[in-house]
Amino acid sequence: QVQLLESGGGSVRAGGSLRLSCAATRRTFSNDAMGWFRQAPGKGRLFVAAISWSGSDTDYLDSVKGRFTISRDNAKNTVYLQMNSLKPEDTAVYYCAAGRGTWPAVDYDYWGQGTQVTVSS
Repeated sequence: QVQLLESGGGSVRAGGSLRLSCAATRRTFSNDAMGWFRQAPGKGRLFVAAISWSGSDTDYLDSVKGRFTISRDNAKNTVYLQMNSLKPEDTAVYYCAAGRGTWPAVDYDYWGQGTQVTVSS
């Protein structure tokens, strides 16, 4: 069983920054691709960013490119999402996910509980 625990959410003003963390409890974390998704009120869950098991490949939602950076520390079983220049439209619950597959076609089968990010104008 894999557990994913997100942290680092909060409330910031537009233009501010937050760093989300996702700690995974799984011995084979280093074999999993990791992703971040978000869900705004009344909307579906949306892909935000992903990183391959080695960290050598990343992928981003177009609207966050240049502002968000995904990274991982396999020694700490943790993946991060650095979010800079935040905008009100980034407001959502952010979820961490783990999965496997041939990059970039990852099958995410484990999900965290989510952390709220609120950006005010």
